[in-house]
Amino acid sequence: MLIDSHCHLDKLDVSHYAGGLDELITHTQAAGVEEMLCIGVNTEQFPAMLQKINAYEFIHASAGVHPLGLQDNTDWKLLAQQAAMNKVIAVGETGLDYHYAAHTKELQLEAFLQHMVIADQARKPLIVHSRDARHDTVTLLRRHANLEVGGVIHCFTEDQAMADACLDLGFYISISGIATFRNATTLREVIKRLPLDRILVETDAPYLTPVPHRGQQNEPKHVVHVAQLVADLKGVSLAHLMEVTGENFHRLFRLN
Repeated sequence: MLIDSHCHLDKLDVSHYAGGLDELITHTQAAGVEEMLCIGVNTEQFPAMLQKINAYEFIHASAGVHPLGLQDNTDWKLLAQQAAMNKVIAVGETGLDYHYAAHTKELQLEAFLQHMVIADQARKPLIVHSRDARHDTVTLLRRHANLEVGGVIHCFTEDQAMADACLDLGFYISISGIATFRNATTLREVIKRLPLDRILVETDAPYLTPVPHRGQQNEPKHVVHVAQLVADLKGVSLAHLMEVTGENFHRLFRLN
């Protein structure tokens, strides 16, 4: 079972499909992708996102506020209500990004903590974004996250020490198209050492288009290229990698 564990279907340009999003999803399914997780990044945009995907049982949703889109007046009660919805299986995208927004560090830290509280209340896993914030990400997860519920470090690009720390906390690690990039040699070495039963694959569509489609908009159907790379690095067949990562997804998000 091939699953795109992290995509932004509401951000995709579907104008090149005569049938719009419906046709894009048809092409996605034809590529073997059976489920998707559409990621919430803004409480105000969440209703429109949910409306786009609500009719598709195989498309799940998350609710969160991206660390690069934080505002001082975030309505945390509203986010908690969104996180409690049946369609929503995870809380986030949340986390820390000091690469692009180090000047909002205090706001990011507070928001990350708020997401952890909401995830604990909802008993739903966290979807964590972390860039140039290894120490703070791991420290806050260790101290404040509900580790029984857990979560995933999405679009993982960090080193082995960060991977080991997150695995020790019980978190899963999701691999994106970045792993296919020519300069991602260090990341590929980390992937070789990851336990197979803790890996997810994703596109982060419409961003981070994998090889061989660089320069084009990323779409969920391209997750097969990520899966093939991970399978090659792990020395297993694509079919086995798809089966295991599908089981991992269902286990993490309690869909079994």
